[in-house]
Amino acid sequence: MNNTCIFYLHAFVLVTVLGCTPSKQPAADMILFNGQIITMNKDHSVVEAVAIREGRFFKVGDTDEVMGLATNSTAIIDLEGHTVIPGLIEGHSHFVAASQSEFFEEIPTVENMGQLFGWISEQTSLKKEGDWIIHPKFFFTRLEEIRQPTKEELDSLAPNHPVFLNGSYGGIINTKALEISGLADSDHQGIVRDQETGQTNGVLLRSAFESLAIPQKTELTKKEKKEALKEMLHRYNQAGITSVIAGRSDWEELRLFQELLSDGELTARLYLNMSFPLPPSVSLEEMKNAIEDLGLPIGKGNEWIKMGALKAVIDGGVLTGTAFLREPWGDKGKEIFGRGDPGYRGELYLNKKELVKLITAADDSGWNFTAHVTGGGGVDTLLAAFEEVNALTPIKGKRFSIIHGNFFTDEAILKMKNLGIYANMQPAWLYLDGVFLNQMRGEERMSDFHPYRSLTEAGIKVVGGSDHMVKLDLNSSINPYNPFLSMGTVVTRRTKNNTILNAEERISRQQALEMYTINNAHASFEEEIKGSIEVGKLADLVILSDDILQCPEDKIKDILPVMTILAGKRVYDAGVLMDSVSTEFD
Repeated sequence: MNNTCIFYLHAFVLVTVLGCTPSKQPAADMILFNGQIITMNKDHSVVEAVAIREGRFFKVGDTDEVMGLATNSTAIIDLEGHTVIPGLIEGHSHFVAASQSEFFEEIPTVENMGQLFGWISEQTSLKKEGDWIIHPKFFFTRLEEIRQPTKEELDSLAPNHPVFLNGSYGGIINTKALEISGLADSDHQGIVRDQETGQTNGVLLRSAFESLAIPQKTELTKKEKKEALKEMLHRYNQAGITSVIAGRSDWEELRLFQELLSDGELTARLYLNMSFPLPPSVSLEEMKNAIEDLGLPIGKGNEWIKMGALKAVIDGGVLTGTAFLREPWGDKGKEIFGRGDPGYRGELYLNKKELVKLITAADDSGWNFTAHVTGGGGVDTLLAAFEEVNALTPIKGKRFSIIHGNFFTDEAILKMKNLGIYANMQPAWLYLDGVFLNQMRGEERMSDFHPYRSLTEAGIKVVGGSDHMVKLDLNSSINPYNPFLSMGTVVTRRTKNNTILNAEERISRQQALEMYTINNAHASFEEEIKGSIEVGKLADLVILSDDILQCPEDKIKDILPVMTILAGKRVYDAGVLMDSVSTEFD
């Protein structure tokens, strides 16, 4: 311990003995000192100490002025040189579904065909004949072989069990699944057929999922759902996450969150995006009336739970060949995804006219608007709809956003800048999927993939999130919700197999931190109360195992929180640092 630390600990003991504070200001509940506190304020200040009182930052600055607020009841934490950042904000997560995804059984992590086939074989010995074998989130493009298993391979492994490998916007099934579902001779458009033979090849589009004869899932009790959610949020706390923007929520989840809050067991602040209550086929007035019936305009709530945007789904996904591209998927798409049409561009679920109606209905009803879109053609369709709405009612400043996007041309970026559109992105997709997409599209067509520098330099708010969907672990989940993995990726542009893609689109460490702090606070209209360590803001912060501003670039992804503080209370503590008074949650 250095002499400065000893001096201030002695000063604290003196204050304790005298039972008074040397300042006339109100006392601090907690003080953290002797560290590097990255405030993320507009001046990019780095300070030594911070005081917390009644769940908010009370004093930020030099050790001298902050330690003057200590009393015998103040929890004093010597940071011992550790780095502190604001509480991280997860920009896009399906954390409720993820919390329940492994309640009954663990979902396998499969990285190659051998592991996949081994798991299916094991399942056939564990399940009765006729029982379904289902992987709830399977993306074969993340396998080492980058190829999908054939229907024949699945048949040989599980001739008496229906198999369904669910890739969200596309899937793979075997013959038994077709037979049990009565789809063997079906002409359903969602069942892909070999162009030469006309036979089903086991590939499904999302539209055919509802035709599968999968038994109803066992419903968890409310108590089980609450316990699963608490566990998931504690895992988020362990990753340094103190706030979450929900990818899509509903009334049942809202009631669950409210109960946890009422019981004092909610360990993250939530901003909830909701689905449109009616399809775009209805009239504009019908849609607006249905939105009004929700009774929950944007921003309604408190510092813990707020309503967010109305969300639409425009296209499919890049990992199932259903993202709507600017150009056809081509021969590579035919080879990898098993689709015969060389002009196939993907699935467009909403056209520009339908999007104009949805955006107008949301805007007129006082709601924010956002949309899932993964292909460049989908991005262009959405921006064209934004422009049409903007011509009648300006939308700049309303913080409408594009979720995912992935492919942003210079023209698209300029439109986003002019319209004030935010980019809600998932850097782990660059880490996990960049190599596959590079092989798929070729280097020339990959220049617009995740262009973080171009977006940032254009002044577009880039929001960082994970799209976490299933599994619990921060690194092996689909998709991984480790924010340091994501921040390391945008700084290095390094993929899982050590390839660097489009190095010119790297951004700085400070900009990477902005994606998970102040930018996400902007996205939820909460930049005045969180996203940086400033006096009066909510006391959410994270103490790190390493210095994110100075450690080797390739080590950013390995940083771990050693303590996470939410509203001035510790929601995660690795036991690395000691303090004088405990203020933990009961």
